[in-house]
Amino acid sequence: MKSRLLGVAIAAACVLSAPQARAQQFINILTGGTSGVYYPLGVAMGKIYGDKIPGVKTQVQATKASVENLVLLQRGSGEIAFSLGDSLKAAWEGDEEAGFKSKLDKLRVIGAIYPNYIQIVATAESGIKTLADLKGKSLSVGAPKSGTELNSRAILKAAGMDYKDIGKVEYLPFAESVDLMKNRQLTATLQSAGLGVASLKDLSNSSEITVVSVPKEVVDKIGPPFVAATIPSGTYKGQDKDVPTAAVINYLVTSSAVSDDVAYQMTKLIFDNLPELANAHAAGREIKLEGAATGSPVPLHPGAIRYYKEKGLIK
Repeated sequence: MKSRLLGVAIAAACVLSAPQARAQQFINILTGGTSGVYYPLGVAMGKIYGDKIPGVKTQVQATKASVENLVLLQRGSGEIAFSLGDSLKAAWEGDEEAGFKSKLDKLRVIGAIYPNYIQIVATAESGIKTLADLKGKSLSVGAPKSGTELNSRAILKAAGMDYKDIGKVEYLPFAESVDLMKNRQLTATLQSAGLGVASLKDLSNSSEITVVSVPKEVVDKIGPPFVAATIPSGTYKGQDKDVPTAAVINYLVTSSAVSDDVAYQMTKLIFDNLPELANAHAAGREIKLEGAATGSPVPLHPGAIRYYKEKGLIK
């Protein structure tokens, strides 16, 4: 009798725990600083996934962005992440100078999304108008070993400079950089982000600014994955003309440890819900299905490939 009751109890426990186990399927979305573009897009993705993938719980994690995100994916501490294309390439190759001690071989791509624009903004009173004018001045280059910081190094090198030429280098996230500029403790910031990033909008609404150009010849010296681009006039208050700059494509990245089915659903729901991403941030308007499956320095996840084949983007 006792053994029969024990068997019934174990069976009942299994029945009760099965739905609970399914409900604990987890998607951790690795983004960036809360004042950047990755974070609001990640929040929108979290709501989409939580609402439309049965039995999934989502979390949106603020991080130092690209480099940290890719390291966390390799460790199994996230299911999907935002990354700049140059950081992704460096991670796949194991570029130690970029912050990767070994090749991150578990990385797989969900798809290309929108371009990050290199946006160098100085206080108007600093007199900075060109890259050369940054010499001897104070510049925030992004959090250490972040995608933005790697972009800063690349831009300065192509312009014939390095950190030694800068009067004072600050390694700060976007919002903190802007706070220092408002308090006249910093003259310029380089922010790699989608157009209309909240931090720079905040700065332009409270202070007179100059958006510093990155000439095409400088961009050409760096080469792929950097391309010449334009920050349209009116992107920020007081910016009355187009400004040439560089851009780098962003990617949504996952891990080989994520199942094909989950990766398929994550990919499909992104492109089925583009209006929600556009509402979350203006950069979301630049995400297009047409170019999502091309140009990645890292292999696509099989789940993403399945979706792109359904859409006729891959044969």
